[in-house]
Amino acid sequence: MTTPPAIRPPWPRGARLLLTASAALALAACGGGSHHFSFDTASRNLATQQVAADQIGLPTKGAVVTSVETPTAASGPQPPASIRANIAIAPVDTAAPAIKMGLLLPKEWNGKVVMLGGGGYNGTIPSLYTYSAAPASQGPYPLLDQGYAVFASDSGHQAGAAGSRDGSFGTNDEAAANFSGAALKKVSDVADVLVTRFYGRKPGKRYFIGGSTGGREALAVAQKWPADWDGVVSWYPAWNAASLDLQFGRLSRAFAQPDAYPSLAQRKLLRQAAMARCDALDGIADGIVSNVAACNAQFDPATAQFEGKPLRCPSGGNENDGCLSDAMIAALHAYNTPITFGSPLGSGETQYPGFNVWGSELGETGPSPLQPTVTLLAMNTTAPASPAPLTAPYWAVFWDQWVRYFVTRDANFDSLSLDPQNPGPWAGRIQELTKLQDINSTDLSAFQKRGGKLLMAHGTADVLVSTRATAQYYERLVQTMGADTVKSFARYYEVPGYGHAASTAFNANWDSLKALDQWVSIGTAPAGQVVTDTAGVPGRTRPLCEYPGWPRYGGTGDANKAESFSCVAP
Repeated sequence: MTTPPAIRPPWPRGARLLLTASAALALAACGGGSHHFSFDTASRNLATQQVAADQIGLPTKGAVVTSVETPTAASGPQPPASIRANIAIAPVDTAAPAIKMGLLLPKEWNGKVVMLGGGGYNGTIPSLYTYSAAPASQGPYPLLDQGYAVFASDSGHQAGAAGSRDGSFGTNDEAAANFSGAALKKVSDVADVLVTRFYGRKPGKRYFIGGSTGGREALAVAQKWPADWDGVVSWYPAWNAASLDLQFGRLSRAFAQPDAYPSLAQRKLLRQAAMARCDALDGIADGIVSNVAACNAQFDPATAQFEGKPLRCPSGGNENDGCLSDAMIAALHAYNTPITFGSPLGSGETQYPGFNVWGSELGETGPSPLQPTVTLLAMNTTAPASPAPLTAPYWAVFWDQWVRYFVTRDANFDSLSLDPQNPGPWAGRIQELTKLQDINSTDLSAFQKRGGKLLMAHGTADVLVSTRATAQYYERLVQTMGADTVKSFARYYEVPGYGHAASTAFNANWDSLKALDQWVSIGTAPAGQVVTDTAGVPGRTRPLCEYPGWPRYGGTGDANKAESFSCVAP
């Protein structure tokens, strides 16, 4: 693991008072308030800023600005006038890595901030310029263009060559806790202090936007620190992360069996067969499975045919790329079904659902520039193994890293030998991790009562984080709080054809930030929301249907326009 940079120790109390006084004098010199704010003066002062440990809500040894820079683009449009602070938050455990974070401060501030979530095991600071599924029409700097101050972090460790699949930090308790959620509070508090000093006033609204791990983080801040947030957007959230890891283990073991891992060509054949059966179930053949429930009920690779030939290889073995072996069909069945546990996990979870596999992109060859990303985030190019190479499925690498570094803390442990449903001597450790990593509280009453708003969205073709799991969370939210209460502060949308973060079939763009801000700031609840495709048929639109609705073609009108579809219940 990368060695964290040295962090200056926190100043003694007297020095902190002097620093606070100096900051106050600097603000007074430029008028202190927004009417007399001097961006140049505030920018010069930014490089010397520190945040004391007692200004951060969870234990740290304080934070320092390690450098500042003026954002510029090497080519293309230049970003709006702004300054970026790079910050390190010192750990309590000297063996733990620092939390590294970035804070982007626009010259023309709208008085609001956005915190961005990460992805996978994190380990890098995400771009501070844009957000999950932001409309391409907004250009490269939608957050700066709208005047938001923006911040994000690496969640408390610095990834190695494996990038977002590097779980080696899990051997350190503080690093593991930071990744699991603690870093969110620490980073948020540091940003709040620095933003307030910089502009001379506190943020008027605070929003969080993230997808996958970032979607889990969005739900985490609403659950754990509701007083800090006015609104969150949670895309394809891995909210029950440890339970998902156990499902990943089940899938890894299934597809590691002899002849169980399908080639790129066999995965394409499977998708084509499913599309032939399911595409038109929503009223039109448009390359998208919108009636997912009907598809899941009607398609079975064991009996399906494509172009007059059975999908199953006649011998049951892996004969060639033109058919699927029995071992593949069995592993695909595991993909489509839940993992269940004999007794509740430490978090209380009893299962993790299957995935909408039929018609979804599992990784294949294709001309789209998004294809390599889609393949990487699905089944990649080689079978699961231990240790898992980076060419193995994303979920197989994730499981392998979790077992070796979080569970057993033995880098040489054979992850495929651990049965996620019967973990034996590792059951106790897994119980602890599920308590830490499953962010599954559905009592958001504190968040709701202070006016917080929640937007959730998930593509139905996601094969890395199950859409069915997000639906379960929303259904539990309704069960816990009541349908009318949930309707007053939350929405959940499913996007047919959209995979995990990227899709060649329907690559979703939606201005979730605008919808959230209007709901929070002026009380206008989302209505008639539209999602735009940028890949399958660039520019086509679909209605963004509130769960459990899905878009059905009305029989007439332009199939590339949202108004030709209506949202119907299953």
